Amino acid sequence: MSLRDTPARGGAGGDLLLDCRGIDKNYNGPQVLSQVDFSLRRGEIHALVGENGAGKSTLIKILTGITPRNAGRIVFNGQEVPVEHSKTASEKLGIAVIYQELSLIHGMTVAQNIFLTKEPLLPGLPVIDVRKMNALAQAMIGKYGFDLKATDVIDTLPIAQRQTVEILKALSNQAALMIMDEPTSSLTATESERLFKIIRLLKSEGITVVYISHRMEEVYDLSDRVTVLRDGKLVAVLEGEAISPAGIIRLMIGRELTADESHHQMVNKKDREVVLDVADLRSAGKLDGISFTLHRGEVLGFGGLVGSGRTELMRAIYGIDPFDSGRIRYLGQPYAPTVEKSIAGGFGFVPEERRLQGIMGAISITGNIGVPNLDAMAGALGVVDGAKELELAQRAITLLNVRPADPDAPVGTLSGGNQQKVVVGKWLIRDLKLLIVDEPTVGIDIGAKEEMYQTIERLSQQGVAVIVISSDLPELTRLSDRIIVLRKGRIIKEFTHGVVTEEEVLRAASGLVDGSVQ
Repeated sequence: MSLRDTPARGGAGGDLLLDCRGIDKNYNGPQVLSQVDFSLRRGEIHALVGENGAGKSTLIKILTGITPRNAGRIVFNGQEVPVEHSKTASEKLGIAVIYQELSLIHGMTVAQNIFLTKEPLLPGLPVIDVRKMNALAQAMIGKYGFDLKATDVIDTLPIAQRQTVEILKALSNQAALMIMDEPTSSLTATESERLFKIIRLLKSEGITVVYISHRMEEVYDLSDRVTVLRDGKLVAVLEGEAISPAGIIRLMIGRELTADESHHQMVNKKDREVVLDVADLRSAGKLDGISFTLHRGEVLGFGGLVGSGRTELMRAIYGIDPFDSGRIRYLGQPYAPTVEKSIAGGFGFVPEERRLQGIMGAISITGNIGVPNLDAMAGALGVVDGAKELELAQRAITLLNVRPADPDAPVGTLSGGNQQKVVVGKWLIRDLKLLIVDEPTVGIDIGAKEEMYQTIERLSQQGVAVIVISSDLPELTRLSDRIIVLRKGRIIKEFTHGVVTEEEVLRAASGLVDGSVQ
């Protein structure tokens, strides 16, 4: 039986716990939220959905005092929330957030984490009453029927039980509102079912749960109401029978999509030379038997939701992270990847986290271009030839129209689009055979996006094999000759011909394949 078939759908009456009106937020220019209304009833499960960049995280940060709003009014539990809100103040109001990255302290017990900073003390002494703390924690565990012991050390627990400790920690703070951000991204199906029962139990206790997820079947099963955001604006609030996975996806994307719209046509390039052959790649908890081939001049797109394994797969193929089993062949030869071998073999990688992993902001364009090209710049004694280094930097600047065109400019001072050009440019001056580009246009403006698309298309025409990983569905459907969709570390769908729509990709990524949930 689906969770949606269980009784008591709808919040506990119409009593509002939270009422947000006209919320605006911009970061020195870009408007992230625009006149957003958002309300929560006491004791309801309310899903907050939208594509990446829709404004979900910013709204939650405003509610929890992490970032201030520019305009709008917030009333929580009958109390007006000031603009200069704080995380501590939000916790005192009874707002708790459980993020994908849990905030528990390693080395401590379950009880110590639950009562951190509010430990019971021995009468008249500034000493923690450990026995009482453990008893209180065990009483909470027993009340909710969790499979835990107060004295368990956090490090020994699986992720699902650690998540349960986070929930207990929030309950110990008398939380009236619990916000869960992609809570099942690291859980098995069985663990997810357990979490759903806990969420229903919280609802029965009168606690309001905000559920943020890209997994439409979970949103459909759990939610009393659904708020859809798109491009920082409120699109719709759905309730009861109006909630459907396909309907939510259409609202997230912003329009009905049909197969005869002018999307990029899939192109079959499987008759070309195989550049990369991956067979049954496995990594515990990350990759589950992934196999695919990539051909000369092909742009292969990878789609999937948060936690689907896209980035983990690319890091394993490139040699950044190890994998447990499987086989890789590169340019027809068995390949045991390392970063050094990949660079030397004409295999480039543009990481998702540009600022953290792609550039060194304090050094010049020339220095950044030079890092993977030391072999091309070194003289007979292994010393870098400064003139050659400058020549390569100027080639990259010209190829990608980097602005300013000053080789000595620190990369950290460039716009996001020009930083990304530098990250890509350092590979284009090599004898490139294969390029992986993870989220090619995140944080860059429309003009720079178009230039990046043209660069990828030009590389394909030159015979370079390109893998594009993108959460931007129009981008993925525009660029790709073929699209592979990952879910929970395995391939759930491959689009190989004809026209593929954004809705089809998102439905597959959400687990809705051939009319059933996968």
